[in-house]
Amino acid sequence: MKHLLPKAMLFAACTALLLSGCGQSGTSGTQAAPASTDQIVIDTTFDMKTIDPGREFEPTAQMLVKAMYDNLLTYGDEDTSTVVPNLATYTANEELTEFTFTLQEGRVFSDGSPVTADDVVFSLTRLTGMKGNPSYLFDGVTVEKIDDMTVKLTTAAPHPALPVVLTAPPLAILNSKVVQANGGTVDENDAAEEWLNANSAGSGPYILESFDVRSQAVLVKNPNYNGPQTPTFEKVIFRNVEPATQKMNVERGDSQVALGLLGDMVSDLADTVKVDSVPSATTVFLIINTDPAISEVTAKPEFWKAVKSAIDYDGLLEVAGSGAIQSTGAVPAQFVGGLPESSRLKRDLEAAKTAAAAAGASGKTITLSYANDIDPTGVSLQTLAERLQVQLAEAGITVELAPAPFATEVDAYRDGKEQIGLWYWIPDYSEGNDYLPYSPGQWMGLRVNWQAGANPAIEALAAELLTTSDPAQRQAKFEEWGNLLLAEGPYVPLLQPGSNVVYSTSITGVYYSPTWIINAAALGVAS
Repeated sequence: MKHLLPKAMLFAACTALLLSGCGQSGTSGTQAAPASTDQIVIDTTFDMKTIDPGREFEPTAQMLVKAMYDNLLTYGDEDTSTVVPNLATYTANEELTEFTFTLQEGRVFSDGSPVTADDVVFSLTRLTGMKGNPSYLFDGVTVEKIDDMTVKLTTAAPHPALPVVLTAPPLAILNSKVVQANGGTVDENDAAEEWLNANSAGSGPYILESFDVRSQAVLVKNPNYNGPQTPTFEKVIFRNVEPATQKMNVERGDSQVALGLLGDMVSDLADTVKVDSVPSATTVFLIINTDPAISEVTAKPEFWKAVKSAIDYDGLLEVAGSGAIQSTGAVPAQFVGGLPESSRLKRDLEAAKTAAAAAGASGKTITLSYANDIDPTGVSLQTLAERLQVQLAEAGITVELAPAPFATEVDAYRDGKEQIGLWYWIPDYSEGNDYLPYSPGQWMGLRVNWQAGANPAIEALAAELLTTSDPAQRQAKFEEWGNLLLAEGPYVPLLQPGSNVVYSTSITGVYYSPTWIINAAALGVAS
């Protein structure tokens, strides 16, 4: 058995560093008054439905779960490319089919009880058994208790991405006894979500004091935390605030961090704040429904081609603002599996008009759905939708905008009911395998009703990528898969927004993570 702590092979060097080392500061800054360690206020735009780790699958929830729960493995704050131990260390066999985890001695949950192998088995089995949105992350993995401090994860085929997957917040380790006492099970009868939305059951640096999915979440220090982090603030308050108000709040000191400023808001900030801007790993894209029962027009591949050719991608970047880049494909450009710049889609209006006519789009109105109360990584979906409506009209495609609150529209998106949807994806974990569900028959494919068998070549490459461990072979197969998806799939990659993290000059430890945005426990106060 060999000891493995592999590279996730994800970011270009800039994003693997402290943001302030490679981002853009609004000014050299006047030092703000030293912040109190009593509390820190983080303004963002909420896009979550739950903070139950086994059910959550949205960016805001990822931040909260990261603060309250520990995983077997994680990333360091200053290095988002190397998997490191958290609750456990591990070894793996040469075939990468058996991973043996040894729990760290003495680690405890927030009630003081020890973290054991039983908690690991319960948490990971619950994730898959509930069959919630993130359950696919652990597909094909068997978890077995060896003794009180040891568990073994087994896969039928090589699983080179498994250590990276285990860093994802949905794979957090829960206090099994507490969760079971409050309705938790390892199957679809689990009833612990309501309790977990009002309480936390982890070993992380913070515990939940209060939570309202619409307005605010308050975390306080875990008095029994004995992990490797050193949380500074006694209380962390996450507030749901629209971008313009976020800007005012952070400039006047009502908040210390703002995560939702639009790209055009960060050029004229007050001297008491900084802004760090880098291309994020978030991808913004269109989905096009392939089911004729939803739309006879959108179901035709000619329509997919028409939409891809009609869009003025450079024009979209103008509204995306600081730090944004055009997506080259489904996988972010910084990850292994990202496509080169030469693959990016380009506008060809004449080709778009021809394809739209072939699809029978003339005289038809297509609905473009999106959430109008969120701005992923500083990009207004409303503004993007309006720009897309104009661009598609120039190709003969009439689009009706159908905005709705996130909490309403996300169900239509997940249930495959949208004709065209404008959405975004923040990585669940930092590895190209996270994007293989775009393939036919997988959960993302089913959101556009792209059934298994619809494109055997794409499906075969996706299956091979799940078990290919050689880095060069993985990159080559990913590029083949990505180019096929780009040419023949019902998705249109649009852009990767800039990550614009605005914070008081008195705050330290602000690091961008592609998975949980920022780590609240890393935040500190300048001396």
